[in-house]
Amino acid sequence: MHNQLITKHWIHIVLAAALLAVVLSACGQQGDTPTPTAVQSEATTAATPEELRPTETEAPLAARVNGEGISQDEFGAELLRLQDAQAELQKTSTPEEQHQQAMDELIDQVLLAQAAYTNGFELDDAALQARIDQLAEQAGGAGELESWQNANHYTPESFRAALARQAAAAWQRDRLVDSVAESGEQIHARQILLLSRETADAIYNQLQSGVDFSLLANQYDPQTGGELGWFPRGYLLQPAVEEAAFALQPNQYSQVIETPIGFHIVQVIERGDHVYAPDVRHMLQEQALTGWLDEQRSQGQIEILLPD
Repeated sequence: MHNQLITKHWIHIVLAAALLAVVLSACGQQGDTPTPTAVQSEATTAATPEELRPTETEAPLAARVNGEGISQDEFGAELLRLQDAQAELQKTSTPEEQHQQAMDELIDQVLLAQAAYTNGFELDDAALQARIDQLAEQAGGAGELESWQNANHYTPESFRAALARQAAAAWQRDRLVDSVAESGEQIHARQILLLSRETADAIYNQLQSGVDFSLLANQYDPQTGGELGWFPRGYLLQPAVEEAAFALQPNQYSQVIETPIGFHIVQVIERGDHVYAPDVRHMLQEQALTGWLDEQRSQGQIEILLPD
């Protein structure tokens, strides 16, 4: 269509030049006749295809990710959606935090979508329209979907673009999280958690004298017996406890470990390759996704273009 418009404009210029020659010729019959060279020069200097080409202006950008732009309009709408969600959840954050979170979300989506298309993801217009039609049906009709879009700061065009990007990003995200193994090196352990150093030292001395660990663990934690379950590296909230546990062999116990929540003595029950519990695998999947995004950010070209 763009080339057709240029061609039509050029035809109009050629016709105008021809008409100009006729007019000048008619005037020459009443006075001096201009030379053909003068007429040709005036016609060709009137305009060129390059001068007639419409000037294309890029929408103001909020960021550029590996050459792909994120418009200020898109960023503004994402920020409004974030603010709406926080208001609904009665969650507060500073404007600076909101700006950073909205920008991070869009950058992550672009990085994931770019990788998806590189790795073979495809979504043509027909498939995208089918998704929109399905969403409209689920919403109760095209009118209801449009109302939802308006309430969530989308135009039909921006919603279509966002849906395409999110579909690609979700495809890549699923590939990343599905690549996490279902089992791995883990430790099965239990602990005795105490609030004072004196009590912890006393319990440790009892263990040293031969008192059974499970007996004392059940005494101080009747509900679970101090059970920590199976866990891999990076799972426990207290790294010092985890580090001590991975240094032990089955049936061994640690010395007293001080952390911000108290004093721990840990015993390893089993260790080895074990199937991850659902919450453990979910954590590992989140770590894999976060690590991948961090790597893409460090290796990519990301420019924040918003004014300070």
